[in-house]
Amino acid sequence: MPVKKLREFLDSQNIKYITIDHSPAYTAREVASSALVPRREFAKTVIVKLDGRNAMAVVPASRHVDLGKLAAVAGAQEAVLASEEEFQALFPGCEVGAMPPFGNLYEMDVFVDEILHDDDDIVFNAGSHIQVIRISYEDYQALVKPTVGSFAIKE
Repeated sequence: MPVKKLREFLDSQNIKYITIDHSPAYTAREVASSALVPRREFAKTVIVKLDGRNAMAVVPASRHVDLGKLAAVAGAQEAVLASEEEFQALFPGCEVGAMPPFGNLYEMDVFVDEILHDDDDIVFNAGSHIQVIRISYEDYQALVKPTVGSFAIKE
């Protein structure tokens, strides 16, 4: 979903947001640094397969997904990371690795680590490697309806 389409979706839902342009960055750590957002507050989207079906795991840039804990939160037998080749086509218009954490727009379940749930705002890639969006976590939760649990581990 290109940045424009994501913004149109947020506008159609009357969501207040801020876009932040930054120099090109490709890892969550680089994006957070480039956009001047603390790594703990920047949400990275990790595509996983839970019992063979695609899902999004959303964790702070300062953390990794513990697949065992995620499987438990999701009630799945198996959780594995999806390869870029497996998920690239699922996000038309998005640059690889810059998918926004809106699984509801891609028919995917979304799992958010409780660390992000505790923040007032959520900041995430907007479909490109040069722009992020900040919205209130309350609005994000109302739009996406993610499952919240503890599955992020320190790097």
